[in-house]
Amino acid sequence: MAITRREFLATAGSSGTLAVTALKHRAPVSAAIESDREYWTSIAGRIADPVLRCAADGTLKARMPVEQAAGANRRSVAHLEAVGRLLAGLAPWFELGADRSAESAIRSRYAALAVEAIAQSVDPGSPGFLNFTADRQPLVDAAFLAQALLRAPRALLGSLDAGTKQNLAAALASTRVITPAFSNWLLFTAMVEAGLAALGASWDATRVEYAVREHEQWYKGDGVYGDGPAFHFDYYNSFVIHPMLVDLVATFADRIAVVREMSARIEERARRYAAIEERLIAPDGAFPPVGRSLAYRCGAFHLLAQSALRRALPAGVNAAQVRGALTAVIRRTLGAPGTFDAEGWLRIGFCGHQPDVGEPYISTGSVYLCSVAFLPLGLPATDAFWSEPPQPWTQQRAWSGQAFPIDHAL
Repeated sequence: MAITRREFLATAGSSGTLAVTALKHRAPVSAAIESDREYWTSIAGRIADPVLRCAADGTLKARMPVEQAAGANRRSVAHLEAVGRLLAGLAPWFELGADRSAESAIRSRYAALAVEAIAQSVDPGSPGFLNFTADRQPLVDAAFLAQALLRAPRALLGSLDAGTKQNLAAALASTRVITPAFSNWLLFTAMVEAGLAALGASWDATRVEYAVREHEQWYKGDGVYGDGPAFHFDYYNSFVIHPMLVDLVATFADRIAVVREMSARIEERARRYAAIEERLIAPDGAFPPVGRSLAYRCGAFHLLAQSALRRALPAGVNAAQVRGALTAVIRRTLGAPGTFDAEGWLRIGFCGHQPDVGEPYISTGSVYLCSVAFLPLGLPATDAFWSEPPQPWTQQRAWSGQAFPIDHAL
């Protein structure tokens, strides 16, 4: 059972700094001794800690630094970005609930903070109330917040009190005043409706149908959708498109005929793109820095991580090789010097601190989309993803002279 915020803060000390953040100050542990799951947990906690602590006590807007491109003004939208994106990635981890592991205490503490963070973020009377309507960006991050609710129906959605649920539904519905771009943004409008449906609030089937139908028109082949009518060589098929289509199918296939009719194709294409993603990961965890939004770092593998969580990996790709590949990516993108500032906040970059990687729409809040690479933490430690011995991933096999499966287009 998750502890209360008061109990949590009592264990954290008068400064409010988590005891578990000592993980980032401990002596180095060799990769041969530290398990992959322990490593993932330590990094997930390091990413989550400043965001959830400040959001839970209503001080996020006052305390989160907002790094951004020269001339940009993202301060009004950066805080919802941080909360929504972080929770979209860590929600399945919270959903595991309590057990007898040492990890459980850490997980329960952060889950309790996440519930309080949502409450503060949607309470109009709180100093921590976040912007859901000014500018266009809040639509995006309301959608990621809604996706978090779907991924943790007990730990997050089920732990909110009635007043918070009412405030959250109002906040999500308020984003309907924002007109989405004719692109992957249509999925944000649909995901907001999924969040409203999960809350038991009134939802609009037309917004969902429109998003799904348009993406069917934008399908280019071999598991790849256009970002709108045009094809873009970037990671948006994984950042947004496939993961949200898959979650919309899970939410609406039994309620909307069009979604049900397209569900098999959506799933088949997601498996193919997950296979492509696994093959993009180099033997050392590097991957091509192509396209926009590279500051999302390991978030580029949202779909591969989601596929592992759902036990929906493509044929010929096993869970242990994906664990190894994602671990290598996380180490490369989040383990580089300069990734975090002195207070533990993420900084803009692809591998370390590289401010010029950030487009004008990128800020400190944006980069928390890296958390979606951690979705497999929602699998128990006994799952094959974590328990099977290490296996080389495709590029490791190919570049070491081992046999590896040839690739086939869909």
